[in-house]
Amino acid sequence: MAKPNYSFAKRQRDLAKEQKKEEKAQRKQAEKAEAEAGEAAVVDGENAEGSSEAEHSTDAEGSADVKGSAEEKPAE
Repeated sequence: MAKPNYSFAKRQRDLAKEQKKEEKAQRKQAEKAEAEAGEAAVVDGENAEGSSEAEHSTDAEGSADVKGSAEEKPAE
């Protein structure tokens, strides 16, 4: 009867674990890039609408107006 090769089995487990870790890192990086692209699109969309002046306002009421107008747009 053949003797089990434990070092080979361990190496295979380690390789699988490393591959899984790399795939997870790539997934997280892709999600992060997608999130950043989504945020950039939202910011570009707001600037195209002309609400950038209200965003740069130091007045607290001005920033509340921007949030209020953004909430009203989907309702229309």
